[in-house]
Amino acid sequence: MTQLLKEVDVVVIGVGAAGSIVAKELAAAGYTVVGLERGQARYTVPEFQSPAIHDELRFSVRKALMQDTSRETVTFRNQGSQVALPLRRWESFLPGTGLGGSMVHWNGQTWRFTSSDFQLATHTRERYGNNFLDPELTLQDWGVSYDDLEPHYDRFEYLLGTSGKAGNIGNQLQAGGDPHESARSREYPTPPQKELFQGALFRKAAAGLGYHPFAQPSSNLSRPYTNPEGMKLNACVFCGFCERHACEHFAKSVPQTVILPVLLANRNFQLRTGCQVQRINLDSTKTRATGVTYIDAIGREYEQPASLVVSTAFALNNVRLLLLSGIGAPYDPATGSGVVGRNYSYQTTSSVGAFFDDDVIVNPFMASGSSGTVLNDFGGDNFDHGALGFIGGAYIGAVNSSGRPIQYHPTPPGTPAWGKGWKQAVVKHYNHTIMLSIHGSSMSRRQNYLDLDPTYRDAWGQPLLRMTFDFPQNDVKMSAYVTARAEEIGKAMGAKQVAANPRKGPYTTQQYQSTHNTGGAVMGDNPQTSVVNRYLQSWDVPNVFVIGASAFPQNASWNPTGTLGALTYWTVAALKDKYLKNPGRLISA
Repeated sequence: MTQLLKEVDVVVIGVGAAGSIVAKELAAAGYTVVGLERGQARYTVPEFQSPAIHDELRFSVRKALMQDTSRETVTFRNQGSQVALPLRRWESFLPGTGLGGSMVHWNGQTWRFTSSDFQLATHTRERYGNNFLDPELTLQDWGVSYDDLEPHYDRFEYLLGTSGKAGNIGNQLQAGGDPHESARSREYPTPPQKELFQGALFRKAAAGLGYHPFAQPSSNLSRPYTNPEGMKLNACVFCGFCERHACEHFAKSVPQTVILPVLLANRNFQLRTGCQVQRINLDSTKTRATGVTYIDAIGREYEQPASLVVSTAFALNNVRLLLLSGIGAPYDPATGSGVVGRNYSYQTTSSVGAFFDDDVIVNPFMASGSSGTVLNDFGGDNFDHGALGFIGGAYIGAVNSSGRPIQYHPTPPGTPAWGKGWKQAVVKHYNHTIMLSIHGSSMSRRQNYLDLDPTYRDAWGQPLLRMTFDFPQNDVKMSAYVTARAEEIGKAMGAKQVAANPRKGPYTTQQYQSTHNTGGAVMGDNPQTSVVNRYLQSWDVPNVFVIGASAFPQNASWNPTGTLGALTYWTVAALKDKYLKNPGRLISA
């Protein structure tokens, strides 16, 4: 029997980075807020303390901080003609669970998208002509501009204390930063992290080829910092346990270190963990949410009424919740109609291995999640695509986030896959190899989408989310081109052997690539091609807002967390300054 609870002003679904920000801002404004988190509560002390948090087998291999696939997973297929099967182990991407969400185990790489990314369809047609784009691509503008989001990028970076060097302040280029970035209003809150030896080798070679290397922006802090919320962070010690791990040193910017303590101290906020949201409840008109239904950790079902529902879950889970709740028309790839599940995209990554002689010692175990020297000469539309036959790009960098013993074992082509020869190669090359990362855009296309699986269900009897995805040929061409540029840099670094690994199809879920799943509940200015408007408000149910990378119409060259943070503060401003003063549609459908 479902138990009916007392109504509150706001329900926030998922208490990760976005959820923590939304809940903190609205609770501070005087609204009663309930945060529903399906995972457990966890904090830097005691859960994230060493030596336990440095257990590579538990966290890197067995994915202790990730969503439990025995209870809830996704099904996958490359093409709509195939039968999708459930993922039983997370490999390609790593959805987090628990208080703090996926940000707890992120690397801290904190980027902004560029001005052209937010008007990509318009920009591409204006620069290259109406017939330049591959007809299978379904690119569209975001409905917001970089200038709209710049103050919110700034606020998010100062919340995190991001370490970096600005390249463009007020349209004035700054020495040592990224000359390709869109203008920012001020310098990063903290200076760049120290450059590693491999980064220095990369910088010298890239600059010698005429490129513009700079320090990767990092939310593993370069020095102690107190953020605007009064939260104090420490300097990173380069332990090499960032991705897939939490930080015991209060040096990585995650909800637990930058905002959660402030939120939890507010009496207007109530955190409930172990709560699996089943659906957003609608009234008889299907145009107003009345609250949510959830099941707690011991199987009791509750209905939590609320005037406003904000879903801030992981991108895939935002889409699934909308489908389960009947909010928005599901996307149909055969006809191109419908919106929920449309424009799912990912990240197109590749690598170049640069293998050196024994006299080049790189000490890969001394790293942070964001310690790197990178260049943006081939990111986004920073270079002329006219004769290349693709759109999009990638940044290139010497970005080695760890040298952990179980999973880091670079070997050159021709090495045996196992046995004595493989072991000898690992010993020989471990300390003398620089892996160059190529981190590229992902263009949405008609055949890539998300829907509910007709066969498989989760532990609560709900249909799983089904993913249909393969790399567009556009992205395969992009990867080949930019990876070849990285290969040239590897050779200029003086490596004895250089091995390029461009991304090729078909996409596989059995190899880690990135946890940058985007789209499926995209934003825009047209309800026929978007799920939410420019303020991330549902077109169909105005008192539902959906905040996450699910809103990206396609994915840009850079890591999405900075843009997600900016969109969160952008939406919070709309909620506080517009919606909550006069609830209703912020934009007419």
